Amino acid sequence: MAAEIITKEDLVEFESRLLETIKKMMGHTTDQSRKWLRSSQVRKMLNISPNTLTSLRVNGIIKFTRVGGIMYYNNDDIEKMLAGN
Repeated sequence: MAAEIITKEDLVEFESRLLETIKKMMGHTTDQSRKWLRSSQVRKMLNISPNTLTSLRVNGIIKFTRVGGIMYYNNDDIEKMLAGN
């Protein structure tokens, strides 16, 4: 078994390739690709106020799931609502 010597330049090159790969992976995580959205993300997508979102939720127009004190909305439901209006 032959021994390989790893130089500092090899490590620097590996680091830059690894960081580039991680950045590409992180770049694909957009609001549209997420399964669940938080209230602030939904308000931004629909361009509505917190009170309007609460009204839509109370009237059953938007489905949600509550985990602890945080409301989560299915991205597919929001997309369908946007396509319908």
